This record gives sequence, C-alpha cells and structure tokens, in this order.
Amino acid sequence: MTEHPTGPTDPGTPEAPRDGSGAPEAADPTPAGGPPRPPRSARRMFCATVLACQAFVVFFATLAAYGMRTASGPVLLAVGIGGALVCFLAAGMLRGVAGYVAGSAIQVAFLLAGALVADLRVHLLAVAVTFALLWVVSLVVGRRIDVERAERYQGELDYWADRGARDAGR
Repeated sequence: MTEHPTGPTDPGTPEAPRDGSGAPEAADPTPAGGPPRPPRSARRMFCATVLACQAFVVFFATLAAYGMRTASGPVLLAVGIGGALVCFLAAGMLRGVAGYVAGSAIQVAFLLAGALVADLRVHLLAVAVTFALLWVVSLVVGRRIDVERAERYQGELDYWADRGARDAGR
C-alpha cells in the first residue's frame, strides 16, 4: 500500500500511479494505436470448436467400437479416422458457407450413425444429439454475437472518422 493524496491505495487498483511517484496519471486524450481491427467471427470460432471436439469424440468412439469388434477392423478404422479427419477439414472450411453446410451434414451423418450402430446406439445417439444441439447453439448464438460486434465496430469506425475530421480541422 502506498500513501496517496486522497488516501491509501493498493498498487493493483486502477487509480494507483504506475510510475510510483504518488501522483495520479493524467488521462491520455488520444487512444493508443489507430482505428480498430475488424472483429473476428464468434460463430466461426464456436462452430470450429464443436467440430474439433467432435473429431476427437469420433476418433475415440472408433477405438471403442474397434475394441468391441462391432465391424471388421480395417473398415471401422478407415471410416472412423476418415470421419475425424472430415470434422477437422470442415472446421478449416468455416471461412465460407461450404464449411457450415459440411458441418451440418456431419451432424446429420453422426445422428444417422448413432441410430445405425446397434451395439452403441444409446450412447452414440446421446453424444450425437448433444453435438447437434451444440452445433445449433453455436450457429445461433455466434451469429447474434457477430451482429453485436459488427455494430460496435461500426460505432468505433464512426468515432475514428469523426476524430479524423476534427483533427484535420485544427
């Protein structure tokens, strides 16, 4: 704790001086840097996370099915590892609409696989429904966040445009 003219302050609080002199810092009227960067897509981040997690689940479900001998080993491993790779590929394709279509197709395929594999039907369906719900939530909530971020970004650009016009008039 340091002694401050208005009373004791904790060095971790925002009103504490950074230089240790005891005098509060003056607010800098010019923000650091320049105009803001465009925001990243929350929907893309959420959907990529769902697909990446799903790739690991597909891989480990393949290992479980292989251990239970539910199908021939090479075919099962090829389909399972291929499915995991397709999930990662779709996550990488999320820059465009094709990635979201592929991700939705993966969710449908995962639901169908859960219904078709007799030995693991209950477990696979539970996992498939969970991932399908996560996929839908990622699409909906991610889109809502992207809209809010775009509005804020536009406000920041307007601020910078006004500030540039004001500074040019000096």
